[in-house]
Amino acid sequence: MSSMDKMWASFIAIGLMIFASALITFARAKTKGVLRFVLSFVAFLLFIPILLYMLVSMI
Repeated sequence: MSSMDKMWASFIAIGLMIFASALITFARAKTKGVLRFVLSFVAFLLFIPILLYMLVSMI
């Protein structure tokens, strides 16, 4: 894997982390009930590809 590919993988991981953090912040501040759970669960599921992209960018 080239250095440019690693750079893009890390940028994707950073972008997904920002999106997941914003989603959690919105869910906790503005929503209640089932919608809050669904948004938090989606943000949690985003950490799977974040972890994979981070590992790829380090190899």
